[in-house]
Amino acid sequence: MSYTPKVAVVILNWNGIKHLREFLPSVLSSIYPNLDIIIGDNASTDGSVEFIKQEYPSIRIIENDDNYGFTGGYNRVLEHVEADYYILLNSDVEVSPGWIQPVINLMESDLLIAAAAPKILAYNQKDHFEHAGAAGGFIDRYGYPFCQGRMFYEIEEDKGQYEQSGEVFWATGAALFIKKHCWHEASGFDDRFFAHMEEIDLCWRLKNMGYKVMYCAESEVFHLGGGTLNVENPFKTYLNFRNNLLLLQNNLPFWRAVFVISIRIWMDLLALLRFLTEGKRKDAWAVSRAHQNFVLSLFKRQHQSIKDKRPKVTAADCTLPTVNCKKGMYKGSLVWEFFVKKKRHFTDLDPDRFY
Repeated sequence: MSYTPKVAVVILNWNGIKHLREFLPSVLSSIYPNLDIIIGDNASTDGSVEFIKQEYPSIRIIENDDNYGFTGGYNRVLEHVEADYYILLNSDVEVSPGWIQPVINLMESDLLIAAAAPKILAYNQKDHFEHAGAAGGFIDRYGYPFCQGRMFYEIEEDKGQYEQSGEVFWATGAALFIKKHCWHEASGFDDRFFAHMEEIDLCWRLKNMGYKVMYCAESEVFHLGGGTLNVENPFKTYLNFRNNLLLLQNNLPFWRAVFVISIRIWMDLLALLRFLTEGKRKDAWAVSRAHQNFVLSLFKRQHQSIKDKRPKVTAADCTLPTVNCKKGMYKGSLVWEFFVKKKRHFTDLDPDRFY
């Protein structure tokens, strides 16, 4: 009898009792044979923990003593979880009974696969992709993330155009499958991110270490999105702009990072001006604060970044030469392609311009 890897679905919750009521039953319907379902709680005050204890007493709860965000919350919770695979699942995701097995089969097929994600569709419009991950994540040369099925705010209808599983640059944190040993080798999430783009940073670090990140088309889930931070929230704007700079700092060789970050700051200023012309002053200020925070962090000598805790490898120095560390990176500018050349779909991009 073949070995069935132990899988732990870990849902991080913060005041999300509404989502737990609606979406947890679908997770409990999962039919994978060697499965634990765990709730990690970031010091909720809405009765979430009491609800789980009363309605689902068999579910294990790991309670944090404060709200450490998505990054710190998972880092602390996963220290107490034993499994071969972790699945980091958002509390606002609906799954089907057989959603786990296809992804595990894919990841078991190659020792170099560290992380993967299923197809992410929109819960409220199930024939369309969802912004958070769609059909696998990619990134351009200036650090702008995009997906098969989503570029900036343009969301595609799922017409079967992305039914081929394959290697991507990043896997969404909304339903992130990751091998336990890879999680620990990479030191988990970078706590500085708090939330947003932390999974891109993690996947990039894994790729720099010689691992692969995959998209599994044979599994699909439905994500509501905006469960914790609404898309219009200026704090979300702040995190996205600040974390994008951290992402580049963490993963590019030093002089390449200096060059790209310098360009990105100017490009971000254009976004700031656009927010001002649209009357979104709070978002414009959020961009400014993001830049201030990033620059100040460069001078905090006492800060121990994620770089200090992980193996010293770079994109030009993969530990496993058979792996293309840049696989899934676009050589051009997504801003130029989208806003100037009006390319709205992933399939409009030149496939020869991907590494």
